[in-house]
Amino acid sequence: MAVVSTPATLERAVPVMDNAEVLRIRNDFPVLNQLVNGQPLVYLDSGATSQNPVSVIEAEQEFYEQRNAAVHRGAHHLAVEATEVFEDARQTIADFIGADYAETVWTSNATEGLNLLSYSLSNAGLWAAQGRGDQGLKGLALKPGDEIVVTEMEHHANLIPWQELAFRTGATLRYIPIDDQGSLRMDQAAAIIGPRTKVLAFTHASNVLGIINPVQELTALGHAAGALVVLDACQSAPHLPLDVKDLDVDFAVFSGHKMLAPTGIGVLYGRQELLDILPPFLTGGSMITTVTMERAEYLPAPQRFEAGTQRISQAVAMAAAANYLTETGLDRIHRWEAELGQRMVAGLEGIPGIRVLGPAAGKERIGLAAFDVEGVHAHDVGQFLDSQGIAVRVGHHCAQPLHRRLGLTATTRASAYLYNTTDDVDRFLEAVAGVRAYFRA
Repeated sequence: MAVVSTPATLERAVPVMDNAEVLRIRNDFPVLNQLVNGQPLVYLDSGATSQNPVSVIEAEQEFYEQRNAAVHRGAHHLAVEATEVFEDARQTIADFIGADYAETVWTSNATEGLNLLSYSLSNAGLWAAQGRGDQGLKGLALKPGDEIVVTEMEHHANLIPWQELAFRTGATLRYIPIDDQGSLRMDQAAAIIGPRTKVLAFTHASNVLGIINPVQELTALGHAAGALVVLDACQSAPHLPLDVKDLDVDFAVFSGHKMLAPTGIGVLYGRQELLDILPPFLTGGSMITTVTMERAEYLPAPQRFEAGTQRISQAVAMAAAANYLTETGLDRIHRWEAELGQRMVAGLEGIPGIRVLGPAAGKERIGLAAFDVEGVHAHDVGQFLDSQGIAVRVGHHCAQPLHRRLGLTATTRASAYLYNTTDDVDRFLEAVAGVRAYFRA
């Protein structure tokens, strides 16, 4: 099941991770074994970009050393091998999220996946009006009077593409508000999601609040209204077991660089029956069946959405990253990160002048914590921590509306992963405890 248990109800059927195992895992990540400003590096910015284990680095290097060629285009030996490892990587990622092979589309990142989807939906109306494509496109086309629903906690990548889709089609963008603790107002969600809703898009886990949203409850509301349900899984796919079929979403996106893979690679999942009828987003070579001087016909998914030279080495490396996470055990990783997250929040709540966003200590959250230090700007907090070898994220974390709702312009965010220890968290907390005194706040 992809439903996440609370810390109190987590099963103990599999071995629990501990600091000794994490230290062994840490040895797989070369970048972590260095000094920053004379201090051992404590990397607590995996919510932005994770680090890469040796197996992922070697997978990409091995491709360039042994198989570098264009995929789907050549009949020579290297081209055949490149195509095989590229498509094997697709199958690995499909298995990783419980999807089918043809439902997994390579993108540059999750942001591109969401833009791909929003532009394809806006083109659905144009194609339907011209009698082009499948008749099912009429049901996907948006028009004035239709509504797109998001949440107040969304990352800009899952907000702006829907703003622009509303602009292009005349639809109305609405949002589910949060309460003062950052939780979705589910009582209002049931009233906002209705017969006019054509798209419901929301994050699985907030990159600021650490909250894990009730995916199946929201999906049920969306499907009852006849809406397409789009899941931003950027902060969930790397950290907890994810089964898109079990969650029953229509589309989902996530990025490789947040799950131990290189930058420049991401995934769009979509139900095959939907992907096969949606108009393509980017056009050109490798995604066509027939081209004349007047028009083109397009392949079914996933190639339908993969124009041009592909991200071959990155895809191979992303598959290696998925294998690394699977072999470690995503349920174990989630349990360990939940423990680190609780340790962070409990520690931060005990420091005077600190306001932690999201669930309080003891409440379910992923392994990150964003916080405000009274009287000290987030950028100053980040620089102070960096001087002690501790890497965190500062700013609005691409979630300005959320920060505005909570009365803030910026926060500091610490985000843990499978290579962080309790000592990392304790060093972080000790440093944060000295921030206000250092700046005489």
